[in-house]
Parts: sequence; C-alpha cells; structure tokens
Amino acid sequence: MIASMALPDWSPVLSPTGSPPAHDDQNQTDGISRLDRENAALRELVTVYRHLSGLALQDADLAGVVQLISDRMTATVAVVTQLMDVLTAAAPGVTADKAAAAVREHVVHPRLGQVLRASRLSQRALRLPNVGGTPAIIVAPILVGDEVPSYLITIDPADNLFGEDMSLLVTEHAATICGVILGRERVVAAAARRVRDDLVEGLLLGRGRDQADTSRWAAHLGYDPARDHNVMAIAFDLPAPAGPTATGQTDMAAQRQRIWESIEHFVATRAPDAIVSARESEVVIVTAAPDEPGPAAMDARRLAHACLARLAELFPSAKVVIGIGGTCRDPREVARSYAQAQRTTQTLRRLGRAGTVSAFGDLGILRLLLQVPDLAELRSFAADVLGKLAVHEQEHKSEYLTTLACYFRENNSPQRASRILHVHPNTVAYRVKRIEEITGLRLDNYTDRLIAQVALEILDALGEEP
Repeated sequence: MIASMALPDWSPVLSPTGSPPAHDDQNQTDGISRLDRENAALRELVTVYRHLSGLALQDADLAGVVQLISDRMTATVAVVTQLMDVLTAAAPGVTADKAAAAVREHVVHPRLGQVLRASRLSQRALRLPNVGGTPAIIVAPILVGDEVPSYLITIDPADNLFGEDMSLLVTEHAATICGVILGRERVVAAAARRVRDDLVEGLLLGRGRDQADTSRWAAHLGYDPARDHNVMAIAFDLPAPAGPTATGQTDMAAQRQRIWESIEHFVATRAPDAIVSARESEVVIVTAAPDEPGPAAMDARRLAHACLARLAELFPSAKVVIGIGGTCRDPREVARSYAQAQRTTQTLRRLGRAGTVSAFGDLGILRLLLQVPDLAELRSFAADVLGKLAVHEQEHKSEYLTTLACYFRENNSPQRASRILHVHPNTVAYRVKRIEEITGLRLDNYTDRLIAQVALEILDALGEEP
C-alpha cells in the first residue's frame, strides 16, 4: 500500500538547483520576526499587567499608575474628570505639571466628547485615531461600581511594541486598576467623613457631655479657640421634578449632591481652614475670622456673598439663602451660633428672599415678629396701623411712609431727617403732622410711636403694602 502512494511533486516550489526559492526564505524570516515581536509584546503585556496588579496591592495612588503606563507605552497619560479637570498626568521626560498642561491642550479635541460618552456607555476603551496631524488618543472609562467618575486617557501611544489592540488592552486594564484605587479611596474617605460629620454634628448641636468633650471634638476638627468664628448655614430649595416621581427624585438627589460638592470645593479654595459639613437640607460652615482685617480679608459675610454668587452661576434654578450666626470663640458657643444661623435662613425663606445673605444681627425685631405663625396676622396689624397712610401715598404720591421711616431712624429729628430727604425741616414737620391726622396716631406718644415703628418693620420685611 505504501508503494502505491504517489510521491508529492515539489517541483513548483524548488529552484532549478533543488533549493527553495529565495523569496520564501524572506517570507519565513519575516514570519519569524513577526512572531518574535508578538511574543515580545505579549511578554511586555504580562509584565505591565503584573506591575499594575502590584500597584493595586501596594496601596498606590493614581499618579503611580499613570507614571507606569507612561513609561511602558512611551506616551502621555492622564486621569481626567467628567469636567475635563486633570487629576494627574505623566509624560516621558517632563514634569507632571507640563504633562498636565499638554493634556489640557488635547482634551479640547472636537470629537473627544463623543468618544468619552461612547466609552462611558459601552464601558470599554475606545481609540480616537490620528487624523490631520492630531495625535491618537485612547480613552478608557474608570468604573467605580456603576459610576464613571473619570477617564484614563493615553495620548499618542507608541505602537512599535504593543500595536493598537494591545494599547487598548493596556489602557483598559490600567483604568480597571484606577477604579480599584478610586473605590478604595472613596471607602476610606467615606469612613473618615462619617467620623468627621459625627464630630461636627456633636459640636453644632451641643451634644458634648462636658466642656472637655466639646473641646476634644473641636480640636479634632481643627477648631482654634483662640480665634473668633462664625457659623454659616447655606440652605437651598430645588424646583419640583418634571418627570416621573422616581426619576425626578433621583435627579434631585444627584443635583443636591453636586451642590454639596460645589460648596465644599469652593470653600476649600477660599477658606481652607473652615470646617464644612453637608447635612440633609443645608451645608454648614464654621469659618474663622481673618487674622488681619482688610478689604481682601475673607470674613464670613464676604465668603457667604462669594459662595452665593458662585452657586447662582452653577445652579441658577436653585433658591439659595445664607444665614450667619453670631461670633463664637469657646467651642461650646458654636451651637448657639449655629442656632442663630438656622433661624436666619428660616426667616429669609419665610420672607421669600431667595438669593440673600443675612447675619442674625441684621434681623433686628424680625427675630420676634416672625415667631407669629401666620404672616397674615402681621399684614393685618400693619394695615390697621398704616393702611390709610399707604392709600394716601398711592393716590397723592406724598412720600409719607418714606418720611415716617426716616424720621424714626433719625430719632424723631426733623432737622436730621430733612438733610437725608433733601427737603426743608419745616417740610418734614408738616408731613409728620399730616401723618398724625391721617393715621390718628400721636407720634409724641411712646406707645403710638412704637406701634408705628413695628408696622413699618413689617412692611419692610414682607415687601408689601398694607
């Protein structure tokens, strides 16, 4: 049977001398070289994976991962947030700051936003090819649970070793390690935050068993009892959700979280020594008075106005009010200052004064008046006292209410009131006489004068005429 088998015909592949053609030798050499390169790339890929896993086990940070990938891929590598802020960056032969600056120049690529969205939705690494001289960019989402808080970006990776596919694999695996690191950091930060929030809660609500307890909590939080402090309460309301209830509530919770984070970030940049705590419906800030008062000093009122302006830019639909409590120095006084700040925000909300900053001391008699449960009672009182005067002013443009308020502020002095109103003192005296005739009040009588002053405060606070 063996004898009957025909021998293969090698003639097509043999040269006249009986040797394989020269070009087949070249093909074989090319095949071996390609195989060697692939094996080298696989060995390097395994090495990189092993190093990355080691970084995760060694409690490394994001900068360590970025530096490793930059060195191994000879590329610029960075971790960027959803807002394109560079968290950390590395590039061959340059400092981290220069690498971050180079990344900021590249993240303005017009198509990068689309690639980021596609990468987030697919949860896979994607490549933006080199087009028109723009370097190639690989984007990999960094997953922490189901959330994508940031991305790992590799710019212009060298393909002479890894090739496109393996560059994607390396970037994707590095992003996975970054997610592990971020998740671990979040767990640690969340635990630390819970401890800190408990300490702040005890300080704000005066839960210390004694002075030693309160002083110890304050010291852990960095509170300096040698300096004056004020407690600020930032309260905000969001518009009712327009969509389905479950979806709307989720969106509101997410926006509330963004507001908390924005306030914390803003305060950290303006008053790094401040103690910040995000509570259910407000953010509380314990801020120290500046060491040297001056136009540029960031005291509580200036910080509150700056924060309010920033929130108006970022969240225009949110209705924000900020209340500032009285000065405190002893840690046990923090609870009193916080209670005052809360009463101030409650007052501003009740008066409908969104977008307002006020200190507790600014409220004056309103601290008492607004203890009345029904604002209609206050309006009714003001109408009974000054209603006729308001009607007369509307009909005759007499400016009697303005004159009366100025007259009281200047301690019933027609001369001082006239200088402010830019009229003759006799004019002020005449108007006061007419006010008495219209209202039936006797302004030289203490009781009538007090009633009129309270009615004016109500009108000013409610912003309405009786």
